[in-house]
Amino acid sequence: MKSNIHPKLNPVAFVDVSTGTKYLTRSTMRGSKTENIDGVDYQVVICDITADSHPAFTGEKRFVDTAGRVEKFQSKFRRRR
Repeated sequence: MKSNIHPKLNPVAFVDVSTGTKYLTRSTMRGSKTENIDGVDYQVVICDITADSHPAFTGEKRFVDTAGRVEKFQSKFRRRR
């Protein structure tokens, strides 16, 4: 078996932007900054959506204004005479 072909696992803290929740795990991803949590240096990876904020997991329903989107599309691509 070949040696040194697998990526190195690092301690990583995934941070949810909207809620501020941190998920501490190990991953091959690298963040732009590090943070020391409980004596361990974690790579910080910023996430827009996690299980803590996604509507499918939280049970929230969000209203989507489809009429406004249709009107916006029609006004944008209306033929000019």
